[in-house]
Amino acid sequence: QLVESGGGLVQAGDSLRLSCAASGRTFSMYAMGWFRQAPGKAREFVAAISRSGTSTIYADSVKGRFTISRDNAKNMVYLQMNSLKPEDTADYYCAAAATANSGAAYSSQYNYNYWGQGTQVTVSS
Repeated sequence: QLVESGGGLVQAGDSLRLSCAASGRTFSMYAMGWFRQAPGKAREFVAAISRSGTSTIYADSVKGRFTISRDNAKNMVYLQMNSLKPEDTADYYCAAAATANSGAAYSSQYNYNYWGQGTQVTVSS
């Protein structure tokens, strides 16, 4: 089970940190990702991190502003979002991808086996 938190209403230029809590004892066996879906739009990739945390990838639209991280001891993954823009407004979803490759991070939603319920982020101009 994945449970996101940390969303809210902020102004452009502000920061937010999203958290995703994972249940179970095998968290370190999953690569993790963040996706988002804006109203009327398809779900899109935001960021992903490998099982070990050594590899990260980002969508071009958030590169340099967002940082994904994980704490395997706490079964947590985070998304630090800085310099937020109105176009970042969306529901943000945490996802887990079972993989044997400890160094792999995935941008395709089809790699992911489990999804959270989402947390809403609204950025006003």
